[in-house]
Amino acid sequence: MTAVYVQEPGTRHAEATAGQKAWAIAATVCDPEIPVLTIEDLGILREVRLFDDGGMVPAVQVTITPTYSGCPAMDAIRDDLKAAFHKEGYPSVHVELVLAPAWTTDWMTDAGKAKLQEYGIAPPSGRAAAGGLGHPSRGTVRLTLAVKCPQCSSLNTKELTRFGSTSCKALYVCQDCKEPFDYFKVL
Repeated sequence: MTAVYVQEPGTRHAEATAGQKAWAIAATVCDPEIPVLTIEDLGILREVRLFDDGGMVPAVQVTITPTYSGCPAMDAIRDDLKAAFHKEGYPSVHVELVLAPAWTTDWMTDAGKAKLQEYGIAPPSGRAAAGGLGHPSRGTVRLTLAVKCPQCSSLNTKELTRFGSTSCKALYVCQDCKEPFDYFKVL
């Protein structure tokens, strides 16, 4: 018997099912590169599946989607997921990485974006694609929006380099307070 639980944004039930409890365990795992964000905040936690593999406790399969196909944090996240489930008494844990559909900053939670801001990283502004399906030949228009400084909230900012401390961030500087900061790019 397989029980699948996929968390829908904004849904909470008074009494948690086994699948919801398993989701909650996975949702405690933090991103090793941005430790104030959980993998749920980032939107890379896609599915938690409980299934009978003949043991006394159901086995767990967790599906995650990396922010980039070569994201170096995936091994650490896989290990942290296994440790979190082992700590809660689940001896059999499988973590699957899926690349399709590709992760997008649109999957980040509003709470996650607020945590980024508080941590000093400008959250992604806008949607991943405007006016189409994500490709210029399909009528997509890429919009460049002003990036707000996480220190002073000024919009008078400038990109210094397209790649910051990680591939998913760009390095910016505020022209008003003169502080450099990472901006989590819209993908």
